Amino acid sequence: MARTIAEKREAFRALHEEGCFILPNPWDVGSARMMEHMGFSALASTSSGYSWSQGRPENGVELDDVLEHVGDLVLATDLPVNADFESGFAHDLEELAANIRLAVDVGVAGLSIEDIRADGGPGFYDTATSVERIRTARAAIDQTGEDVILVARTEILLTDPTRVSEAINKLVAFADAGADCLYAPGVIEKADIASMVRAVAPKPVNLLVMRPDATQAEIADLGVRRISIGGGLARAAWGAVMRMAEAMKAGSFEGLASGTSNKQLNDIFGRTV
Repeated sequence: MARTIAEKREAFRALHEEGCFILPNPWDVGSARMMEHMGFSALASTSSGYSWSQGRPENGVELDDVLEHVGDLVLATDLPVNADFESGFAHDLEELAANIRLAVDVGVAGLSIEDIRADGGPGFYDTATSVERIRTARAAIDQTGEDVILVARTEILLTDPTRVSEAINKLVAFADAGADCLYAPGVIEKADIASMVRAVAPKPVNLLVMRPDATQAEIADLGVRRISIGGGLARAAWGAVMRMAEAMKAGSFEGLASGTSNKQLNDIFGRTV
């Protein structure tokens, strides 16, 4: 029997309370259903992966596109879905709140709001403005009466990985403003990750995997509660396509031997959702 939206949200909340879980990032319904088949406990959308699947650059899609996409992911599986909601697709706080309520309406179990400016200006919102936006997001979710995880994230380490102290300070402020989970993609060093976890404890931290040689056990030992890969899975898929295409241009079709069989794919996708 399919789980209800409320049951998915309850399950997602429980995942954040103990242990360390992997949150893969599918980019379409097929990849979402594949991740469910592979045994993962929850999913997160990826703004970059989805944009690429539409033939657009990262951050190249609009609010309506994202709402439809995330809603499709919610309906496609029994797993909770966390929406990569970028900067909420709004600079104005009332519009931000309205957009968040729309995301809640499509059934997400969680959504992330980042600090990249949404008004077309360069860089990031300062801490005070970012905190005000997280408070707005928290209030918008609470007004719906739904149990949706709010993930607050700062992107500053993706442009300057040396600003760890600044990132940690922002996350602490976000936690105080009502965020349920904290996220600073771009943190790499184990000591920095551990410091981040301690700073916002007992609230959970999401880690974006930046080093392919890292293991879940090592990351869990640092106190991280959830692990995501952003557009990594999509990049790997596109990489395989590009390598095969280059080989075909050179006259070789040997890469076809590594493909999954029709039968296996039909068996997986033939199951009733």
